[in-house]
Amino acid sequence: MEFTERRKLWKKINALTPQKLALAHHVLDEIREGSDVMRALRSHPLDEGGYLTKAALVAAYNQMVEAGTIEPDRVLLERIRMKPMRTLSGVTTVTVLTKPYPCPGKCIFCPTDVRMPKSYLPDEPGAMRALEHQFDPFEQVHARIRALKNLGHPTDKIELLILGGTWSSYRRDYQEWFVKRCFDAMNALTPTPLPVGEGEVGEGKLAESHSLNETAPHRNVGLVIETRPDEINPDEIQWLRHLGVTKVQMGAQSFNDHILDINKRGHDVESTRKATALLRAAGFKIVLHWMPNLLGATPQSDREDFALMWNDFCPDEIKIYPNQLLANAELYEYWQRGEFHPYTTEELVELIADIKPTIPRYCRVNRVIRDIPGNNVVEGNTRTSLRQDIQDEMKKRGTRCQCIRCREVRGKSVDSTTLRLDDHVYQAGLAEEHFISFITEEDGLAGFIRLSLPKAGSPATGIPELDGAALIREVHVYGQSLEVGAEKTGAAQHAGLGTRLLEEADKIAKENGHKKIAVIAAVGTRGYYLDRGFERGEYYLVKAI
Repeated sequence: MEFTERRKLWKKINALTPQKLALAHHVLDEIREGSDVMRALRSHPLDEGGYLTKAALVAAYNQMVEAGTIEPDRVLLERIRMKPMRTLSGVTTVTVLTKPYPCPGKCIFCPTDVRMPKSYLPDEPGAMRALEHQFDPFEQVHARIRALKNLGHPTDKIELLILGGTWSSYRRDYQEWFVKRCFDAMNALTPTPLPVGEGEVGEGKLAESHSLNETAPHRNVGLVIETRPDEINPDEIQWLRHLGVTKVQMGAQSFNDHILDINKRGHDVESTRKATALLRAAGFKIVLHWMPNLLGATPQSDREDFALMWNDFCPDEIKIYPNQLLANAELYEYWQRGEFHPYTTEELVELIADIKPTIPRYCRVNRVIRDIPGNNVVEGNTRTSLRQDIQDEMKKRGTRCQCIRCREVRGKSVDSTTLRLDDHVYQAGLAEEHFISFITEEDGLAGFIRLSLPKAGSPATGIPELDGAALIREVHVYGQSLEVGAEKTGAAQHAGLGTRLLEEADKIAKENGHKKIAVIAAVGTRGYYLDRGFERGEYYLVKAI
């Protein structure tokens, strides 16, 4: 069955008819009276087979609140919310894809599908949504926000993740148009037809959209793009800040020049080192993609390669993307000749369970496998639930991962009086990094700030407002993402932790001889920093210490 047909069938099955909504009201009453959510759902099978979704329960809840039948009940909403993990890290992520466009890379492991941007397949979940909306950024963001609201998730703090291969290879007028259209959707403007001259924004229009977003219903708290290390230079840095970008994902893939060369990656390790250093000097958050099982690699060489990541590069976040053998990639020909052998699921689990406990406390592991449906994989691992397999293996071994994701407090209540302040200092190339965090008695992570102190020889960014400045690259406080101004007993986001972390960063910067501090603020967070003494610069918010 074609993926478009599967999508239509899924929509038909999940359509919320008046009959389903009436049943949802009944089931919700049972849950309010104390029934277990899943037990209540399964006690009322649908005539056509299957059961009501949690989205139906959320729709019934919203109707009942609007009608005044019940009072707003955040605890009840949390019980019926679908996939609460999506927003337990404190923000709601919305992913959009750019249109198909030529990529400068010739990587042998990369799939090619004329319907998609390079490296993406049309039946990956995010890609499927993009194709359905013909890659229109407004419609992608608008539809995703609506879907998240229907599932009971707060949508007032949005991290916008723009995927599509090498962002920097797209024409800049298209980039600016794409970002503006995403902001128009977050600003809850009325949908408009695609302009005739797609890509033409007009002088100052993006700045207007940014300005509106500072008080919009869906504020942008992070803007992420993905690109290649060899695309990063001072001019690109300034352009990314013009767009409002705060985080950059880069495909490092390997830290071995020979492996990069035989896989036709098109850049060397030094390119990754320089790009990482320049992004850090400009305050960006850095995400590196790493690929075990490339052509020429072995599980043992991958273990050694992974260890190199923490010399100089020191990313803030990583995505582990094991190489997967796909029929529409050049690597398939190597496999046919017997020159490439994919790792088995067992080998991958063993490898990642070995390296995961070595990840520093300042880094977050976002992914350990890509969302590529198993029917696309020719040979090797097809499990997309690899993270759970790895966690089970580590539990058997008695080892644990100390990365950010594994320590986030998420939805747990936090007693701010028992938190310990920790300053983890590490050297990242030509910068001294301070990962300042609040930690619970159980070693849970309640919030953190990344403070970067550039050292002599740090790359020149070409941005005057950063001269001599200490840099705040990220402030993050955990707990279920709450509506702006909402209170929640014990929620880490509302214990004043952000302000206390900023005060600690001020103190450390001052002790190290800095007279000013700059923050790479996302558009929707500008007000937060302006309220705390920062002033507007051209690309950053800056404060004298």
